[in-house]
Amino acid sequence: MTNVWSITKKELGLYFRSPVGYVVFAIFLFIWGLFFMSAVNWFYEYSLQAAQNPYYSQEVTINQYVLGSTFHNVTIFFLLLLPALTMRLFAEEKKLGTDELLYTSPLSVTQIVAGKYLAALIMLLIMLGLSAISCVFLFVYGNPELPTLLVGYLGLFLMGAAFMALGLFFSSLTENQVIAVIVPMGLNLMFFILGWIAYSASGLRKQVFDYLSFLRHFDGLVGGAFDTRAIVYFVSFCFLWLFLTHSVIQSRRWR
Repeated sequence: MTNVWSITKKELGLYFRSPVGYVVFAIFLFIWGLFFMSAVNWFYEYSLQAAQNPYYSQEVTINQYVLGSTFHNVTIFFLLLLPALTMRLFAEEKKLGTDELLYTSPLSVTQIVAGKYLAALIMLLIMLGLSAISCVFLFVYGNPELPTLLVGYLGLFLMGAAFMALGLFFSSLTENQVIAVIVPMGLNLMFFILGWIAYSASGLRKQVFDYLSFLRHFDGLVGGAFDTRAIVYFVSFCFLWLFLTHSVIQSRRWR
């Protein structure tokens, strides 16, 4: 565990000594703020209409109309932002020629992959932690449900972790950081929209597309349902791409 944490600290130091980490944080918080304020304004106007007009008397909740919509909108930008955090983890090592030193070190491949992935996850947690500051105002001026909020953040974290696991794999395949960003973006988008494709499919294809879709599993968590099937899906997805990353690094080590 000490070796894993050493790699993690090294990668975190590189994030904060370069502009990449700060730029990603700034873009994410700016986008989060736009979506959050837009959802709050919409909820405020809808609440006024509901108070004045029986037609709008159906129950509205902060979790559904503010947090739920913000979470869904932000996931789209996760497709673009998170590969920027994983692109350099292995690609830069290969480009600079330091990968040989890493692979010939006493560290195991599992420790190397785990340390780099943990650094990316910590960056994701920092992003989500900073965004959670805005939720404090909802508790001050409103009455959101804390369990629903926490499960929604869990869904956002799991989806981000899945994006990063796939990004880490492609970073291990190439030294070109542009490729390490663009290809994961495309594949993440594919898994993201499979649920939409499932609407026009039928039979077994519909079931397969629906199950593989990120959105199908994410929607339940954002709605506050602690669905173990969704958690197993995202954890299995992460494990698959981390295993493939391990296999790539292992094959290079034995060359």
